[in-house]
Amino acid sequence: MKVLEVNGIRKSFGELEVLKNISFTLEEGQVLSILGPSGSGKSTLLRCISFLENADSGEMIYCGKTAVSDKDGKAHYAPKKELHEIKKTFSLVFQSFNLFPHYTVMKNITDAPIHVLGVSREEMEKEAKALIQKMGLEGRENYYPHQLSGGQQQRVAIARALAMKPKMLFFDEPTSALDPELTAGILRVLKELAQEKMTMIIVTHEIDFARSVSDHVIFMDGGIIADEGTPEEVIDNSDNERTKAFLQKLGS
Repeated sequence: MKVLEVNGIRKSFGELEVLKNISFTLEEGQVLSILGPSGSGKSTLLRCISFLENADSGEMIYCGKTAVSDKDGKAHYAPKKELHEIKKTFSLVFQSFNLFPHYTVMKNITDAPIHVLGVSREEMEKEAKALIQKMGLEGRENYYPHQLSGGQQQRVAIARALAMKPKMLFFDEPTSALDPELTAGILRVLKELAQEKMTMIIVTHEIDFARSVSDHVIFMDGGIIADEGTPEEVIDNSDNERTKAFLQKLGS
């Protein structure tokens, strides 16, 4: 089942066209990795599909519901109430964690489900304890973000995203703010989620990880999808010169 359809998305900042006619689909249970050099449009694409930026034109459909339609080459967004419901289909995990500094780990995880989804506090605290255990954060329920390492903060951010019971998880360079040791821990968590068939889009520079976890890989360069396919096709056997140059630079 298609959970996300993106058709012909364009986005400019002033004279600079950052996304040029981007289209892809995401199937339920699929892991899609987006690779590409800095400035290629990866993060802008993620921001557009999570409504942090408005696309200029194109179409976006989430779990069969149209969030953005294209009329006369301009993006038209669904009414606020419909968008609010559509936003519940995904959660975004930022590279900089974006935790509430004055909330404990428990409150960071439980706050949105209680207030946005209307889950009872008792039920949510039970679910949060299970997520805290899943993320290897037992005993840290009452810690504040500043008392945690970067890796632990990112685990809280992932638990918070999962607490909203989304159909899809979006990750923007989830390990870029972490040192190599902490990176390995977060990549393990993402691999476990992939094994559980969590639908994910991951913007990443971790090529070995993308190779091992992805069903589909998109390589972006200069605001376009320059190459796409299975990890074998894109990472191991691409005949696209731009892809090969990028991977060579990363030493893959």
